[in-house]
Amino acid sequence: MQKPLILVTNDDGITAPGIRHLVEYMNEIGEVVVVAPNSPQSGKGHAITINSTLTFEEINLDGPQRDYALSGTPVDCVKFALDKILTRRPDIVVSGINHGANSSINVIYSGTMSAAVEAGVEGLPAIGFSLLDFSWDADFSQAKDFIQDIVRKTLLHPMPKGVVLNVNIPKLKKEEIQGIKICRQAHAKWEESFDERTNPHGKKYYWLTGYFNNMDQGEDADETALAQGYISVVPVKFDLTAHEYIEQLKKDLY
Repeated sequence: MQKPLILVTNDDGITAPGIRHLVEYMNEIGEVVVVAPNSPQSGKGHAITINSTLTFEEINLDGPQRDYALSGTPVDCVKFALDKILTRRPDIVVSGINHGANSSINVIYSGTMSAAVEAGVEGLPAIGFSLLDFSWDADFSQAKDFIQDIVRKTLLHPMPKGVVLNVNIPKLKKEEIQGIKICRQAHAKWEESFDERTNPHGKKYYWLTGYFNNMDQGEDADETALAQGYISVVPVKFDLTAHEYIEQLKKDLY
């Protein structure tokens, strides 16, 4: 039987430890092609490159996979891979492993998840993986078995077209992880402000600062699952329509 073709990407850059671990794990499952940004692209969301050109190069990294570094965003990587690099459609697209959480509201800012969502736009099964550890030297090994299990089961039981998975993994040892919970996105947001400073030339500049405010204690929320030591899995789709408000809106406007 033909091995499944797995497209791997991320937003931390092609040499980030997270994606190198993910590539290693995927090599044990199928034929892997990596198309990832040539530099960090965190927080780019669903951005695409339209005002400048793109370049790419194949690079030699450890493993049997093919690695391509692209001068664009995570969404660019998925688009470019499908149009210019892959000779057939991938069986699944996996993005990550992100350095840091992409739970709750973070999903809309995340380049990791936007790459997965773009794959969903193309009708492909896709998963974004994130570890709740922002350290560059984070330990990803405890998540290996869980990640491989989720990918294998998704290949066996693909989601409906347009639906992708947002998987967040707590910063715990393997034996401390309580299991996997299917969740909804928690109601939470960033409370932000811009820290004003002055450079040596007297010109003001600003740093974005803030804190994460979780306003949702529901047992089915991803933030709750993560706090309890579970891996959270949230099905996500790109259709942003507020379907539950359509009928009321018709009454209010017409």
